[in-house]
Amino acid sequence: MIKLERVEYKYNEGTPMEAEALHEVSLEIHDGEFIGLIGHTGSGKSTLIQHLNGLMRATGGDIRYNGESIYKEGFSMRDLRSRVGLVFQYPEHQLFEIDVFTDVCFGPKNQGLPREEIEERAREALSLVGIGESYYKKSPFELSGGEKRRVAIAGVLAMKPEVLILDEPTAGLDPKGRDEILGQVARLHKERGMTIILVSHSMEDVAKYVDRIMVMNHGRLVFNDTPRAVFSHYKELEEMGLAAPQVTYIAHALKEAGFPMETDVITVAEAEEAILCTLAMEEER
Repeated sequence: MIKLERVEYKYNEGTPMEAEALHEVSLEIHDGEFIGLIGHTGSGKSTLIQHLNGLMRATGGDIRYNGESIYKEGFSMRDLRSRVGLVFQYPEHQLFEIDVFTDVCFGPKNQGLPREEIEERAREALSLVGIGESYYKKSPFELSGGEKRRVAIAGVLAMKPEVLILDEPTAGLDPKGRDEILGQVARLHKERGMTIILVSHSMEDVAKYVDRIMVMNHGRLVFNDTPRAVFSHYKELEEMGLAAPQVTYIAHALKEAGFPMETDVITVAEAEEAILCTLAMEEER
């Protein structure tokens, strides 16, 4: 669906302030994938995702969407941005309309759609994120943090994107709000087959939800593999200012203390299963 070929980006190119943000990044994003994108602050994550829907233009390399270069003459960036939806960090700061329903209608309205379709899309999008009709006429500013975040995501979903990019969607939320947001995103992926790219600093969230992890470091793509394979490099991740999920460290500590369990666990559920399995084997001996 999306293919990057040796993509580079330099801020203030050709000036004394020139700084390289992306260095020869090559990757592919396939239809229906759930991808996690991680990296320390300044690693190039935000710059990268803004290239995926053309908000930023690469200073080198090429980006293809469904086999077509997004930089070729005549390519519609407007169409690309309706197909590749980007939800920025703290998206509730972008809420501005008089009520929830009107706010979610804003995107499809700008697509020039008939009123009936605009409203149908808004209703569907709000339903997808768990916002019922009782909220439609409420001011967005009356809602809780998690509800605001869901309304903002609905505003992007109303444009019916094929790819949904979420930049730290749980930032600043309490545990309940975080679980609600990620649960809704996971359902979108499972029930709609939507391609999801989740940018996150939470290794636990990434380990729990995604199928593949891409790791950025100083503008370079350094790992691009399954969560288990990526987190097996936890010492290298630590050198980049990252880490593995906490449960992985617990498993290693138990192993070093003499408890004979597998150490490649990345979620609490996996750790529980590994511990119970080990205990059962020990009882049989």
